[in-house]
Amino acid sequence: MRPRSFNLSRRKQPEEQAELMDEPSSREDLRGSLSDLARLNRWFLGYRPTLHWLQGLHLHQLGERMHILDVGCGYGDMLRRIERWASRRGIAVELTGLDINPECVAIASQAGGSSSIRWMAGSVFDCRISPPHLVISSLFAHHLPDAELVRFLRWMEENAAVGWFINDLSRARIPSCLLGRFARAARLHPFVQHDGPLSFARAFRPEDWRRLCAAAGLATRQIEIRAWKPARLCVGRSKP
Repeated sequence: MRPRSFNLSRRKQPEEQAELMDEPSSREDLRGSLSDLARLNRWFLGYRPTLHWLQGLHLHQLGERMHILDVGCGYGDMLRRIERWASRRGIAVELTGLDINPECVAIASQAGGSSSIRWMAGSVFDCRISPPHLVISSLFAHHLPDAELVRFLRWMEENAAVGWFINDLSRARIPSCLLGRFARAARLHPFVQHDGPLSFARAFRPEDWRRLCAAAGLATRQIEIRAWKPARLCVGRSKP
């Protein structure tokens, strides 16, 4: 099967075509696809942008336990990596993983072994969560239509005391094609093979983030947009 080709001149909205991971499925299919996404994160340095941002905040100097909320936590691998990162540096953290899919929450809670991470199911807009210092997300934003993304940006700005960070994909042709081929060659879960190129079509360019942040009431000077190789485009806000 040849890799699918999408028009990448604009961001494809989620309602135009569904990712298989967003559709009803068995727990085993969901577990398999989430596990393979975690493998891709390891292989292609997907944790690096978020950890670099956290490092730049000098959390050990703030003098209090940092509550970090991961929205759309999926398999929970990002929070588990942060837990190890903080432990090695003596940084006190309280970690909460939130996902709207309770099956993801169940899978995440079973995947990590011994951990103090708290897992919750529900929408970020409706759940009762202790106020976070930091809000992060990884490969979550491209699942949202523009209107919900603007709402999410506003929610983070209102609720994150110290800052927030979105780690997502860059909408680019070559990574999209290469991921599709790699996923098949590596025999990753069929959901990953199907959803990978589509995720890139739903992803972002810097002008998308500038437009969405402006719609959320954020000035360009308040945010940092940065590309990371391979194929990540991240946007963050560190509050003074």
